Amino acid sequence: MARLADYFVLVAFGPHPRGSGEGQGHILQRFPEKDWEDNPFPQGIELFCQPSGWQLCPERSPPTFFVAVLTDINSERHYCACLTFWEPAEPTQEAVCTEDAAGREEEADAGGPVRLPPAAAVPPGQLFAPKTLVLVSRLDHVEVFRNSLGLIYTIHVEGLNVGLENVVGNLLTCIIPLAGGSQRTISLGAGDRQVIQTPLTDSLPISRCSVALLFRQLGEPSVPTQHGPPFPLPLGWRTEVKTVTVCGACSPSGIANVLSLFCAALTEHKVLFLSRSYQRLSDACRGLLALLFPLRYSFTYVPILPAQLLEVLSTPTPFIIGVNAAFQAETQELLDVIVADLDGGTVTVPECVHIPALPEPLHSQTHSVLSMVLDPELELADLAFPPPTVSTSSLKMQDKELRAVFLRLFAQLLQGYRWCLHMVRIHPEPVIRFHKAAFLGQRGLVEDDFLMKVLEGMAFAGFVSERGVPYRPTDLFDELVAHEVARMRADENHPQRVLSHVKELAEQLYKNENPYPAVAMHKVQRPGEASHLRRAPRPFPRLDEGTVQWIVDQATAKMQGAPPAVKAERRTTVPSGPPMTAILERSSGLHGNSARRLEVVRNCISYVFEGKMLEAKKLLPAVLRALKGRAARRCLAQELHLHVQQNRAVLDHQQFDFVVRMMNCCLQDCTSLDEHGIAAALLPLVTAFCRKLSPGVTQFAYSCVQEHVVWSTPQFWEAMFYGDVQTHIRALYLEPAEDRDPAQVGEAAAEDERSALDVASEQRRLWPTLSREKQQELVQKEESTVFSQAIHYANRMSYLLLPLDTSKSRLLRERAGLGDPESASNSLLTSSMAGSVAESYDTESGFEDAETCDVAGAVVRFINRFVDKVCTESGVTSDHLKGLHVMVPDIVQMHIETLEAVHRESKRLPPIQKPKLLRPRLLPGEECVLDGLRVYLLPDGREEGVGGSAGGPALLPAEGAVFLTTYRVIFTGMPTDPLVGEQVVVRSFPVAALTKEKRISVQNPVDQLLQDGLQLRSCTFQLLKMAFDEEVGSDSAELFRKQLHKLRYPPDVRDTFAFTLGSAHTTGQPPRATKDKGPSLRTLSRNLVKNAKKTIGRQYVTRKKYHPPSWEHRGQPPPEDQEDAISVSEELEPSTLTPSLALKPSDRMTMSSLVERACCRDYQRLGLGTLSSSLSRAKSEPFRISPVNRMYAICRSYPGLLIVPQSVQDNALQRVSRCYRQNRFPVVCWRSGRSKAVLLRSGGLHGKGVVGLFKAQNAPSPGQSQADSSSLEQEKYLQAVVSSMPRFADASGRNTLSGFSSVHMGGHGKWGSVRASGRSGVLGGDVGSRLAGRDMLAPPQANGAPPDPGFLRPQRAALYIIGDKAQLKGVRPDPLQQWELVPIEVFEARQVKTSFKKLLKACVPGCPALEPSPAFLRSLEDSEWLTQIHKLLQVSVLVVELLDSGSSVLVSLEDGWDITTQVVSLVQLLSDPFYRTLEGFRLLVEKEWLSFGHRFSHRGAHTLAGQSSGFTPVFLQFLDCVHQVHLQFPMEFEFSPFYLKFLGYHHVSRRFRTFLLDSDYERIELGLLYEEKGERRGQQACRSVWEYVDRLSKRTPVFYNYMYAPEDTEVLRPYSNVSNLKVWDFYTEESLAEGPPYDWELAQGPPEPPEEERLDGGAPQSRRRVVWPCYDSRPRAQPDAISRLLEELQRLETELGRPPERWKDTWDRVKAAQRLEGRPDGRGTPSSLLVSSMPHHRRSLGVYLQEGPVGSTLSLSLDSDQSSGSTASGSRQAARRSTSTLYSQFQTAESENRSHEGTLYKKGAFMKPWKARWFVLDKTKHQLRYYDHRVDTECKGIIDLAEVEAVAPGTPTMGAPKTVDEKAFFDVSCGGGGVGVGGAPWVGGAEDSATHPPQVKTTRRVYNFCAQDVPSAQQWVDQIQGCLSDA
Repeated sequence: MARLADYFVLVAFGPHPRGSGEGQGHILQRFPEKDWEDNPFPQGIELFCQPSGWQLCPERSPPTFFVAVLTDINSERHYCACLTFWEPAEPTQEAVCTEDAAGREEEADAGGPVRLPPAAAVPPGQLFAPKTLVLVSRLDHVEVFRNSLGLIYTIHVEGLNVGLENVVGNLLTCIIPLAGGSQRTISLGAGDRQVIQTPLTDSLPISRCSVALLFRQLGEPSVPTQHGPPFPLPLGWRTEVKTVTVCGACSPSGIANVLSLFCAALTEHKVLFLSRSYQRLSDACRGLLALLFPLRYSFTYVPILPAQLLEVLSTPTPFIIGVNAAFQAETQELLDVIVADLDGGTVTVPECVHIPALPEPLHSQTHSVLSMVLDPELELADLAFPPPTVSTSSLKMQDKELRAVFLRLFAQLLQGYRWCLHMVRIHPEPVIRFHKAAFLGQRGLVEDDFLMKVLEGMAFAGFVSERGVPYRPTDLFDELVAHEVARMRADENHPQRVLSHVKELAEQLYKNENPYPAVAMHKVQRPGEASHLRRAPRPFPRLDEGTVQWIVDQATAKMQGAPPAVKAERRTTVPSGPPMTAILERSSGLHGNSARRLEVVRNCISYVFEGKMLEAKKLLPAVLRALKGRAARRCLAQELHLHVQQNRAVLDHQQFDFVVRMMNCCLQDCTSLDEHGIAAALLPLVTAFCRKLSPGVTQFAYSCVQEHVVWSTPQFWEAMFYGDVQTHIRALYLEPAEDRDPAQVGEAAAEDERSALDVASEQRRLWPTLSREKQQELVQKEESTVFSQAIHYANRMSYLLLPLDTSKSRLLRERAGLGDPESASNSLLTSSMAGSVAESYDTESGFEDAETCDVAGAVVRFINRFVDKVCTESGVTSDHLKGLHVMVPDIVQMHIETLEAVHRESKRLPPIQKPKLLRPRLLPGEECVLDGLRVYLLPDGREEGVGGSAGGPALLPAEGAVFLTTYRVIFTGMPTDPLVGEQVVVRSFPVAALTKEKRISVQNPVDQLLQDGLQLRSCTFQLLKMAFDEEVGSDSAELFRKQLHKLRYPPDVRDTFAFTLGSAHTTGQPPRATKDKGPSLRTLSRNLVKNAKKTIGRQYVTRKKYHPPSWEHRGQPPPEDQEDAISVSEELEPSTLTPSLALKPSDRMTMSSLVERACCRDYQRLGLGTLSSSLSRAKSEPFRISPVNRMYAICRSYPGLLIVPQSVQDNALQRVSRCYRQNRFPVVCWRSGRSKAVLLRSGGLHGKGVVGLFKAQNAPSPGQSQADSSSLEQEKYLQAVVSSMPRFADASGRNTLSGFSSVHMGGHGKWGSVRASGRSGVLGGDVGSRLAGRDMLAPPQANGAPPDPGFLRPQRAALYIIGDKAQLKGVRPDPLQQWELVPIEVFEARQVKTSFKKLLKACVPGCPALEPSPAFLRSLEDSEWLTQIHKLLQVSVLVVELLDSGSSVLVSLEDGWDITTQVVSLVQLLSDPFYRTLEGFRLLVEKEWLSFGHRFSHRGAHTLAGQSSGFTPVFLQFLDCVHQVHLQFPMEFEFSPFYLKFLGYHHVSRRFRTFLLDSDYERIELGLLYEEKGERRGQQACRSVWEYVDRLSKRTPVFYNYMYAPEDTEVLRPYSNVSNLKVWDFYTEESLAEGPPYDWELAQGPPEPPEEERLDGGAPQSRRRVVWPCYDSRPRAQPDAISRLLEELQRLETELGRPPERWKDTWDRVKAAQRLEGRPDGRGTPSSLLVSSMPHHRRSLGVYLQEGPVGSTLSLSLDSDQSSGSTASGSRQAARRSTSTLYSQFQTAESENRSHEGTLYKKGAFMKPWKARWFVLDKTKHQLRYYDHRVDTECKGIIDLAEVEAVAPGTPTMGAPKTVDEKAFFDVSCGGGGVGVGGAPWVGGAEDSATHPPQVKTTRRVYNFCAQDVPSAQQWVDQIQGCLSDA
């Protein structure tokens, strides 16, 4: 029983003490005046009566009513019912109010209770003051309070003849029951009658309609209300609350809003309600609390917060608070508060707040059930014959249905919770703990954020302490969670059954609130209509305190006399419900292990214990894989338990190792909380399994399984402790079986089934009946049980926390809170610690050199904190606790002493045999920097490379060592899987290719311990993911990283491997010259550099090396120093720029050296002028070679010799260059042999030069500035280019470029995007639009091929300028111009870098995928690498089209050294067949990439300076493009795809010097460029990649493409669409047998022994062997047929004792024979063999080997569409054979075919010296061969005597031997050119090839020879003549 009301208070308006405009509330009277003993008077009632503040009002407002809630210090809630009315203010009050009229108006605007008077309603100046009647109660009977206060107000207003004192006294003395479903009628003595119903159980909340209203208000922003005025009218003047009874459908947003509020309140977020109605605020808060049942909200709960207390909102703790919407502005800056606006129907969640959602499928199920409840018509909406009426629930009923849905939700969420309760103590009071981790693990919700937060919250802690008690009254929730779980699961998919269950529950909830439906009507007087507007006869009277107090005292005395009404609580044992295992069955999918796997685990363990170690070893890898699954881990623990007798199992060393490895594997996946109980199951086992190390010294398993995070988690130990205590306490109360008589045995079995909770419930029931002594005895027994367990756990913890070797103490410090006394053990670790154990650690903390005592101290502190917590919670007495604290250090110290002996003895054990480290093979000159560190190489996600799931053996993880050499990082080792066999795994990459290195922490694959690791990623697509073995100290690993970094980023390029190779000079100094020629070359280099610096003038004085503008500054005006450089022009001496015929000697040397460069050789081949003609200014040629840049004065990144128009003077070039970025002005780099169109390249235009150039026309200035003059030079220069083209040179004079400005650009120096050209949208517009992505005229063909050449119109521009779209803005058409701008969108270098990073990750992910997925293709697409290649090919094909049609093209993109180089090189490759040969491709790369200054060192980040810029693979991207073309035209390239991969690998490897540095100028500065000239250096290591390729090509055909059969005029037009592109296998393939195959010396492993040596005394072994695609190199293991035949031929020749013939000669002969067979007349081109009539027709890739008619001749047929014709003609011509073909089949050794031999001098090509060679005349083969010297076996060149027409006496030329007689000279004239080694016409090194490119039949060729004397000359002439006459 309780009082209905505790206090009645009258509060009135009073002036503020500080005299501010606001008033404040004063308590006029309160009854009773003395506080009740059990319930003191709550403070602050005055604030809550008027939450918006006390203010006077200009008109009389209707009375208002609401209930505020106050919470006292004991968390008791007090309900304050407030009824406010207004009375005329007294004069003093008015005076207060008039001061602050403005504030009053604001309040009116905000919707507060202030009203401005209507016209002349009240006398002017009359104000009204508020007065409030307050009832304070601990009961929540809102309607009774409303009626009671209304009655008091009615008596006052209507002047009824009833004493107010009596009414108040009766109200205060009314006693009603708390619960039990009784009905009580009360009367206050004014002729009234009220019926109070008490709920059936007080544990269920009373919600009335609040939940339904909450859904409605948050779902419908505009619910029509019944309020006339724009603010809420009081609802208290009706006998019932009249609301809309038909439920309006709540919108889906309402459901979502309420669910998010529900989740927010449960997960302890701050929730704020806003409304203008106070009643709505308290209803909403009540509704939200009702939804949280069975959890109780335990944080701040203030449904109505007064304005004066708004700062409470910034509290850090969670809350549910309601605030008047008038104060919305004050809530705006709250960042972490969820705001629910009840008037607007919205819920606002701030960005920084994350509300975890309900776990699926509960979330979606709850949502759908709620929508069925709120909108019953939804289910019927689609019915063909809907029922005529839908029964809608009343609002009160709907409220209960909604609550029933949430009640079901909680039952589903918490089902089985009682199985995770730990009963720690039963007497004197139950102590219960909840095992969170086990609950989450068994429910399969470990990852669920929502449930985790709920279980950690205060509300759930209260739930456990309140509902965990085993013997107590039960309610609806207990029944539901125990008995209805199965039903709810069965109903999941049947909405109607769910709905009927909801309705059943709703009925019960409704019945709880309204036990008597037939309610007798209330009878309460109400005031008349508009009574508040009548003038009240008087103010509310002061009541007589005495009368009221007397009534109260009377009632109290009467109560004391009566016997106390004790309600007999019906306490029962709380049912536990179905066990958790039943719940698990439906959601065990993820780690469900098959029975087969469990069988494997069981077998392996039984093998171990039976001593069958070999069998166990075979099964172990499978077991370790199976242990990833939960079931297998449980199975392992169960099986191991079976092998423990009497808590001990002694094993031998091998068994011990196996068991420990399996335990470690189990524990490695345990999180810190051990949700699945694996660590808990293994804890008893680690102290059971042991091995004897020596007499008296035993090692237990715990010393080998310590390195797991779970052991250092306090929560794990607490849960384990409580679990064990529960077991022991249960055993305490279960009688031992032998004490019972036999009749009770059956009951005993049943007894054993009883859970600890059942036992506790029984004990709690019996407790009151026990005697005091018995009670005392039980309490002591329980306490001693807890105490003994605490000692036991102190021991266990010391076992698992004290390391065997104290040097491992770092683990202790890093584990959670072990060495940190402040860390509280009950704070849940939010982040998983699993990854942090192996993170780096600081040495300052003193743990690095920690002594044992420090470790001991940390462990003692950890154990003491644990003991404190569990003993305090378990009610252990303080004396016992002190005793424990004394014992713990002794326990730890004893254990340390034991461990010292174990550690000492374990050191003496023979170490486990680790495989011996395999030394890697090194290159000559490569030295080991760091010897092998033992590591495990882990899988990297490239499944094809490691077998495993992709088929084949699991090669990784492998155990071995990592070596660091001056050139590479190398791993060598063996697979850890014993089933794979003795395969050596090698993975290596050049140090220079390293792009990313990061520390990782990974599991060691053998014993599953967490180890430090390192992941190294290289741009050659290798990835080393390594875990260091435990023997590798952290300092060794750190040293490895430092050395690696030092080698990867040397301070200077001279420190790279290419320079240090084989030289012992000190770092940073140029190597000393070792040759005679060295000094002169060094001097030349120094002179060049010195002159360059002098010539360049002051622009380079301040900086030694130029730094191009960074990408960020592109397109902006250049920085200061560059502007300076642009304006120097006139200060240069003219003499340095005009070429003089009288070159100084040093200049001459420079010239001759420059002439030998690749550029110049190529210019002469293309007929772009020779140096002599350019010096004598022969006007016949349109272009000349200009030496203007020979000192690198104009442009440091250009070569020394440049092709410019004949008409442009050298001194003008200096001024032109200033208009272009990096001074890279347009120069010619190629000319089409057919159309004579030229290809030019340059950097992009400079902002400054351009503006000056193009503003000249519009704003003529009085005197021309320098900028204008250089602009005019540029104008003239472009005009000269156009005029140099033969077909445009004769055009009329309108070709001047004076109109250039109008065409090129508007203001600000930006080029605009071309819409259409000046020539009314013909070709140029088409070109521009095609490249800008628009197809105007002829759409390209479907797969990206260009349209038919016919699309090029006859009217063409002479010159197209391909520029960056961003630069070409605002072009105005000018029909007179002869050039056209083509704007294209290009990607920048940084985009290439980003794209490449993504490509690397796609091809080598770094971590293996769990299951095959299309992730690779998706990542590949995301990288956009193929898109970039598509763009490059697209642009290149377009340029090829333009050149082919006769127009010249200038490519002017970015700085002219990245994309420009890519495009220009591709264009030449596609247009000119020469560049598709080995020699030509080398020339192309040397010319366009090396000489024209692609920044290899900068883009490859070769030195420390480039470290920040990172790796940008511009050259690799070009090679990829070439590879794509090669795939589409396999017969057009002389080199093989391997050649491209080789260059791709070595351009980053820094093995050769070729691809170092950024320009020829830098190479000269280092003395690199000319040092390789001079005599050959024999077998010394190659410094140039080309030299290496040449040497290798002589030995093996690896770089040669057997399908090479070019068409002389073929211009290639590849398809460029992404669908036509293939991923280059360079990125994806890898062979682990030998590492990358690009260092040929290493890739060719030791030769296999011949068969005789391999005989094992038995039958000869088969030569068959298994080839694994993922391991072996397929081209080596299974070479193609031609390579195989060539190898076989070489082998047979060796066996016959002959020096083997070079493969190239053999191949050339075979091809020659094939060609002759294919000719009808033995002459002409092999057209029948290689048919290609269509321009886009791709010849098929098939090569067939046919058995030829004669012997073993290799007959080739290249399949094409007309292959039948070709083979037929081939067979017809089989009879015709040339002599050379016939002889070749009976070839003898070279020595027997030497008819005449001797030394002759031979003249080389242009500017080449005479050289002495050993010549051999071979009459058998009808050829003249020459060699370097007499014993040389490699022929350097051949003249086929069939081509020789005459031998005549000759004359000495420049450079001939001086001492020889003139008559010793003779000339040999050839008709069709000699045949060289590579199929070239006489390839004498590089002597003649410059003048006579391969594959071009010359009309006449004269060879100049000189013998040593006249007789030998005559002899040679006779011999050759005789040979000719024989033929």
